Amino acid sequence: MSRPTAHEPTRGGGEGGVDDTVRALLLLMPRMVGRVKKIPVPEALQSFALAPRHLSLLAYLLFDGPMTVNELAARLEVAPTTVSLLVGDLSRKGILERREDEADRRRRIIGIAADQQPSITSWLAPGAAAWRKALAPLTPDQRKLFVDTLLAYEAAVDGEGDGKGDGDGDGNGEGRN
Repeated sequence: MSRPTAHEPTRGGGEGGVDDTVRALLLLMPRMVGRVKKIPVPEALQSFALAPRHLSLLAYLLFDGPMTVNELAARLEVAPTTVSLLVGDLSRKGILERREDEADRRRRIIGIAADQQPSITSWLAPGAAAWRKALAPLTPDQRKLFVDTLLAYEAAVDGEGDGKGDGDGDGNGEGRN
């Protein structure tokens, strides 16, 4: 028996109707989450007890390169103090390194420690490759619509606008600033 997709009706209603798509996504999302949870943390990183909040920060540094705390905060949509705490935690664990900004010695540039780069790359690269393959056939506008739809779903599940939730989905009460 084949699994329904967002383009196939599951039961009742017309093909491509909102309810049919919702049914398909309600079947798909748990499978996707289950697969993501099964991605093994590389042995070299297992002792660090990395959390989802670390994963987002590491992904930006891996794919966009070293940057300042303020740049990371803007991309992660959190306060710079939150990023400073994460960077401090990961620096003490030897995952990140801080160096002086050559252009402004008062600023620090945050990057992945060279000896941790291979493990982090092997951990995050397969997911990035899968997203590239899935998104490649789409136009830039379609990719933006896809991301905007996922963000709207996240906000709806998180209860944004109804006074519930902290707005960042991690349950730590920090929200997005």
